[in-house]
Amino acid sequence: MFYGTAVWDPWLIVGQIICLQCSFYLSLGVFMILFLGLRVPRLSLVYFFDYATLTTSTVTGWCVIASFLFTSLAGAVYMIFVVERARKCLDFSATLYIIHLYLCILNGGWPSSMAWWVVNGTGLAVMALLAEYLCIKREQREIPMDRFHSSNDTLSLFSLKSLLRKFLQRSERVKSVDLHPTEPWILASLYSGTVCIWNYQTQVNLIIDILYSSLFITRDTYVLLLQTMVKSFEVTELPVRSAKFVSRKQWVVAGADDMFIRVYNYNTMDKIKVFEAHADYIRCVAVHPTLPYVLSSSDDMLIKLWDWEKDWVCTQIFEGHSHYVMQVTFNPKDTNTFASASLDRSIKIWNLGSPDPNFTLDAHLKGVNCVDYFTGGDKPYLITGSDDHTAKVWDYQTKTCVQTLDGHTHNVSAVCFHPELPIIITGSEDGTVRIWHATTYRLENTLNYGLERVWAIGHMKGSHRVVIGYDEGSTMVKLGREIPVASMDNSGKIIWAKHNEIHTVNIKSVGADEVNDGERLPLAVKELGTCDLYPQSLKHNPNGRFVVVCGDGEYIIYTALAWRNRSFGSALEFVWSSEGEHAVRESSSKIKIFSKNFQEKKTVRPTFSAERIFGGTLLAICSSDFICFYDWAECRLIRRIDVTVKNLYWADSGDLVAIASDSSFYILKLNRDIISSYMDGGKEIDEEGIEDAFELLNETNERVRTGLWVGDCFIYTNSSWRLNYCVGGEVTTMYHLDRPMYLLGYLANQSRVYLIDKEFNIIGYTLLLSLIEYKTLVMRGDLEQANQVLPSIPKEHHNSVAHFLESRGMTEDALEVAIDPDYRFELAIQLGRLDVAKDIAVEAQSESKWKQLGELAMSTGKLGMAEECMRHAVDLSGLLLLYSSLGDAEGLTKLAALAKEQGKNNVAFVCLFMLGQVEDCLHLLVESNRIPEAALIARSYLPSRVSEIVAVWRKDLTKISPKAAESLADPEEYPNLFEDWQVALSLEERAAETRGVHPPAGDYGSHTHRDYTTLVEAFRIMQIEEEERLEHGDVLEEVGGEGEEENQEAEEESGDGKEENAEEEGVVVDADSTDSAVLVNGNESEEQWGHLGGLLLNASTNMTYHRASVCICVPSICLLIIYVRGWGV
Repeated sequence: MFYGTAVWDPWLIVGQIICLQCSFYLSLGVFMILFLGLRVPRLSLVYFFDYATLTTSTVTGWCVIASFLFTSLAGAVYMIFVVERARKCLDFSATLYIIHLYLCILNGGWPSSMAWWVVNGTGLAVMALLAEYLCIKREQREIPMDRFHSSNDTLSLFSLKSLLRKFLQRSERVKSVDLHPTEPWILASLYSGTVCIWNYQTQVNLIIDILYSSLFITRDTYVLLLQTMVKSFEVTELPVRSAKFVSRKQWVVAGADDMFIRVYNYNTMDKIKVFEAHADYIRCVAVHPTLPYVLSSSDDMLIKLWDWEKDWVCTQIFEGHSHYVMQVTFNPKDTNTFASASLDRSIKIWNLGSPDPNFTLDAHLKGVNCVDYFTGGDKPYLITGSDDHTAKVWDYQTKTCVQTLDGHTHNVSAVCFHPELPIIITGSEDGTVRIWHATTYRLENTLNYGLERVWAIGHMKGSHRVVIGYDEGSTMVKLGREIPVASMDNSGKIIWAKHNEIHTVNIKSVGADEVNDGERLPLAVKELGTCDLYPQSLKHNPNGRFVVVCGDGEYIIYTALAWRNRSFGSALEFVWSSEGEHAVRESSSKIKIFSKNFQEKKTVRPTFSAERIFGGTLLAICSSDFICFYDWAECRLIRRIDVTVKNLYWADSGDLVAIASDSSFYILKLNRDIISSYMDGGKEIDEEGIEDAFELLNETNERVRTGLWVGDCFIYTNSSWRLNYCVGGEVTTMYHLDRPMYLLGYLANQSRVYLIDKEFNIIGYTLLLSLIEYKTLVMRGDLEQANQVLPSIPKEHHNSVAHFLESRGMTEDALEVAIDPDYRFELAIQLGRLDVAKDIAVEAQSESKWKQLGELAMSTGKLGMAEECMRHAVDLSGLLLLYSSLGDAEGLTKLAALAKEQGKNNVAFVCLFMLGQVEDCLHLLVESNRIPEAALIARSYLPSRVSEIVAVWRKDLTKISPKAAESLADPEEYPNLFEDWQVALSLEERAAETRGVHPPAGDYGSHTHRDYTTLVEAFRIMQIEEEERLEHGDVLEEVGGEGEEENQEAEEESGDGKEENAEEEGVVVDADSTDSAVLVNGNESEEQWGHLGGLLLNASTNMTYHRASVCICVPSICLLIIYVRGWGV
């Protein structure tokens, strides 16, 4: 280890530099040999220090460049072991390259090659960045609590636990830390005068630390880069030595070296109060847990009590210390008293109502820096830390020193009793945090995160998290697991351990119907007794008669009713077999098996390191990456499975087992017959065990926190705190838990599964045994037996059963079981059971159901049902499609009326147009204020009504643009502007005679051969012609004169000729086809007259309106074509 015990250790730094420099050149030599060995006759130091060798013009130069770059990568790896601290990697990297530059100057002069500077600059950046990243990753790794244990398997409080670092934040020197009781916040007061609140649950990747030290950005910018800061208060320019949360007021109270106390609201950031509290530096502030009091201590040797309900008036001053008062803290068991630590080497105990101390403890040989009370109810202890490098535990009732904790090499600056675990934590200016056993006072662990001196330690009741403040930032660690130590037997009796106290409750005292799911059970808690060791695990044996408590490297077996000691011994772990035997793991190489009478039966010494053991049907012994199963009788290997095991759960039947890993769990079936054949037949078993001993049934990609079996159903809580159960690989979520809860057990007579939270509240949720049995039978394929169980399942759970059946592909059975109308409708649609779906739709009277059913009926050809469904759903578009496809004129008539009533004018217009009721179409357009479209349809089909519509159009358009209104031309006034106008008037009556004749839809095929010219093409041609006329200067406004008269005469002659030709040849226009126009001989069928008449008028329309009129009409024409496209009815 290259960590030093002091802040400045020049010999250590020199040693690190020499070690890195030598390693760098050794690696460079190795890479030179690899890259240049075959290219140069002899290697020399020239390639190391001559800048001229670094060139890109030769292959040898490239090989030298590659050697330097690979050496920089190797140098980053060396720094992990030599430097270890991410903050110092840049310093050492720069030092290494500066020394290299100096050696190059001595050898070949000042490097004038740009390639030399680029290569070495790149190498410096790569080495520094990579080294810092690797060091940070090293700092963030999980640290086993037995890291510093001796190799002889010393029994430890944390031998089964882990220490996890949850937070690391680099900053200025941290003088005090505090944890918020409800929010995931850390309060840190800094030597720079800032108070920060960090969220330890949303911290970003610490790669930003590399930016801080490598890119030379300021600390302020660095703080802004990290997205975990919740609040920041710029208190003063002097150090803030203490800050505390006042959660019940949403305040932060801070005391600083400017002798002022400041109070902030951490929600609004408002400054509530500022007042001068002392005549010297304020060392500490302490908040009373219930009363509106704040204590402050100072270098003026005074302690003052402030009442915020009296506008922060100083209500009392405590005098007695003869040196700086470093810390004050309230007694959690008697909040009317508090203790103070001073550099006068004493601890004083005070009452709030008295100015004189109750008594004084001459605690240390040097000044006392810190003090803290033991929070448990069984020991009247407090702990102190001093500049004499020791921490002492005191009994404040007998005023005697209980224990001296010696081990730090510098001043002890922070101490605390952990509120939940039996440990003492001490922090020192030697940069280490030491964890001691609170009962045996044995050193359990030493932590050193390389953040320099330790100044503060913070903790919170009800949590295993501890936050530590350093010179270079703060970090949070989580000690052990927060799962409550509790167990429930098959009768509903629960026993749990809180510290050394044992409590019991009986669930049967509360009826299953008295409490709703998710509510806390109102149970009467009884004190069962105490335990001689600190419990880490507690478990009933299979019949519930005995309870084992394991912890502190020992185990004790008690009777469950009277709590009498029946057996004890040494054990890191203890497990029960399904028959009542038990096994203990004394070390990683020794496991003992005991009989039901607690007599030692056999000792197992595995050939691998045993990290965990599990009980149940078979004895399971785990290493770090595999698990081995043994029989309890002879300890013969049954099967080895290569999987990293976090936990293992056996079913009561002993045939199923769930193996939980980091990210998934596996359900395996034990093949007893195969195992028996091997055992009875004396077959040889290899080191992998019996190959077919287990059969993998399914794998589920979910992390299991706690689990248990109910029959063939595996119930578990996952990483998202959902209560799930798995039957045959099918996972069902029962409930979403609102907080961390842990499974206790299942009571079949109440059909409820019970859980416990960290506060030892018991919560129950309903899980029907009949439901589990039914699903199990379905998975086995025993449908007949499953149908017999189905009636026993309450109706309110039938939908859950139906969903299960649907997931198994049994949709027909799901439809029979489901009771929810919406779900049954979906299943009926899925199965094509239109009759069932129709019955549900009739009951529900839901438009969406009718529409969905209508679409399905249409697709299956059941047009009668489709029409009924669409009428119920008021699906006008669907009805239009249906009636037009059937050629149902009566249906279209009714639909037109319904559409007008509903305000669906587009559907009504299409219906009327398809029926040939052009007059009604015209009225509908006028009523809808679609005057341009009305003029267009009148021009095409009712030319006699054009003048009337144009007049209405002019009147309406005058409101917007009088000039545009005047430009509208009336065919009665300007017939010369409308080509074939007279023909249109003469054909109107004849077309009207055949407009009401509707060919059947089945004759559509006989009309598809016609090659029609569309209106869009006609309009396009007219627009092109108009644009060509404009290009040649033939402007529309130049009407009149001699040219106009000639054009008019020509038009009249042309019109007369066309009329004569029409009369002689019997030419008509097809009016029923809406997108084309053809000339038909008079010998054609009579009904084609109406079709041809209308389209001739439409195709011969001369768009010589004013440009504004054209712009308005063309979009309307296009919309009309879209509506009536197709042959219609």
